[in-house]
Amino acid sequence: MNREIKIARTMALKKISTPIIREITYDNAAITDFEKNFEQDKNSKYLLRYPTIYIVNDKIKPDKYSVYVGETNNIKRRTTEHLQDDSKTDNFWQKVEHSNNSKIFLIGHDHFNKSLTLDIENKLMHYMTGVDAVELVKNGRSNQQDEYYTSDELDPIFIKIWRKLREKNKQLFPLLSVIQDSAIFKASPFHKLTPEQIEAKDTIILKIEEALNRNRTGQLILVKGEAGAGKTVLLSNLFYELTQLSANESDNSILRGKTQNLLVNHDQQLKVYTQIADKLGIRTKANLEIVEKPTKFINDHLGKKLVDVVLVDEAHLLWTQGKQSYRGENQLDDLLKCARVVVAVFDPHQILSREQYWGLDKLNQMTLDAMSDGNFVELHNQLRIAGNQRTVGWIRSLTDEQRIKNIPADNKYDLHVFDSPQELYEVLKQKSLNEEAGISRLLATFDWKYIDKKKPNDSEYWNVTVGDFSMPWNLQLPQTKEVKRRNKSLAWAEQEQTIGEVGSTFTIQGFDLNYAGVIIGPSVKYRDGKIVFDKQCSQNSKATQRRTYEGQKVDASDTLLKNELNVLLTRGVHGLYLYAVDDQLQQKLLEAQKGIL
Repeated sequence: MNREIKIARTMALKKISTPIIREITYDNAAITDFEKNFEQDKNSKYLLRYPTIYIVNDKIKPDKYSVYVGETNNIKRRTTEHLQDDSKTDNFWQKVEHSNNSKIFLIGHDHFNKSLTLDIENKLMHYMTGVDAVELVKNGRSNQQDEYYTSDELDPIFIKIWRKLREKNKQLFPLLSVIQDSAIFKASPFHKLTPEQIEAKDTIILKIEEALNRNRTGQLILVKGEAGAGKTVLLSNLFYELTQLSANESDNSILRGKTQNLLVNHDQQLKVYTQIADKLGIRTKANLEIVEKPTKFINDHLGKKLVDVVLVDEAHLLWTQGKQSYRGENQLDDLLKCARVVVAVFDPHQILSREQYWGLDKLNQMTLDAMSDGNFVELHNQLRIAGNQRTVGWIRSLTDEQRIKNIPADNKYDLHVFDSPQELYEVLKQKSLNEEAGISRLLATFDWKYIDKKKPNDSEYWNVTVGDFSMPWNLQLPQTKEVKRRNKSLAWAEQEQTIGEVGSTFTIQGFDLNYAGVIIGPSVKYRDGKIVFDKQCSQNSKATQRRTYEGQKVDASDTLLKNELNVLLTRGVHGLYLYAVDDQLQQKLLEAQKGIL
């Protein structure tokens, strides 16, 4: 976080009054006693008569909680309804009612109005899903509000509320920066959507309703956007909303009772979506396969009863040829045979393997077909990279046009070229130790040998080696049983030991890093004023080996290696650190940094 943002936040916080927070045991007697005793307090109206937020929490294990976040205009009536009415039919409230560990935080503020409390309720759910100690977050809705007269006070009031809650329970309310680093927080359905994302979501739901209402099958809705355009957050939000609209008590007659599945081919991303579905109660013992991989879904559903809606994140990772347990020819085609509607989030610039390769004609035809049906949605905004437009343009120019321009000045984004990989790593490591700086990791193009589940003959690990610098590739460093258990549900970048590893596209695709350090290996060169790709220097056989496509042998290595570079250079939210192995490329990057191109 840069100095200007810190100063602005501090000034905003000083102007905001302190929230009123009370913690009591959650039962009818305690609530009645609180109302009676608090009535004479000078702040009583802010909890008893103003719009109010409340957090019910039940300590279900020594280090785990289940949580309900709500808002109401009548705290006494609403909390009593949960205990007397909801507990008759809802398993969550039944457990709360009979628990000896259930408590409630009552939260009031003199600036609370209906819109602001709904937004803070949503923001609390967003952060609670990212808390490691929270096993379940209960609430049947997402309540993002548009602009209103106190919307500029949302963040400063929320920060003050969280700080006061943290004073009462540090386990349940850890540092905000710790939560913000978690992959589950970054992919949460409770992110406040941009106007572009809201319009996209509304369009998609409308098209889903239209297809289901007219009993259509095999409908493809294509959602296209570059890396960092907010596709994952949109899909996560859409998935959560569809589960709410399809619930038995939903008032949406078209979507009520409909089935949906979320599919992703990326192992690390699958962990994140599974955690989200578990924490929100979407994934239960009765529907464990609501989040899964495409191959298993196809094998289980092809030729059987159609699923109503299938959402596919990172659809560019779907296979276009048979592989391992998948014996079909094209996973997207097969998914369209398994579902009435398929919503596919797609970025052709993130196709990384020959098994995922699409010919340009096929890509264009798929896009044109979706557009002609009104089923094409495109996201244009860059939401990941926090730099200015010139910085985003510099990265895009390097990856898309293969040109290196002068590195622009940007006080919001740290873009730096280092003289050595060791120097780059030392700065990055210091960033990773700073809680405010957040998760930072070292990445590299796949130009050094790595064989999964096999040890090299001449060293302990498969290493990324440049001169005297050497560091193991991802997923190799040893872990104790306790660490391995803790890491089981965490994505690679979230695991503490991985600051001592180098990540590849196969572990980092789809994820954010606050600061990304990238070693650009020898497969990326600079010749005759342009970046070129040398497949002979790559160890990524998935990108360099030819494949048979529509009866012909195809060499897509240039496209796939270019996409690999694109994925790596678009991971950093607040900074990108670079070092290039190729001497000419390194020299051009250093010159671009000095502004003397």
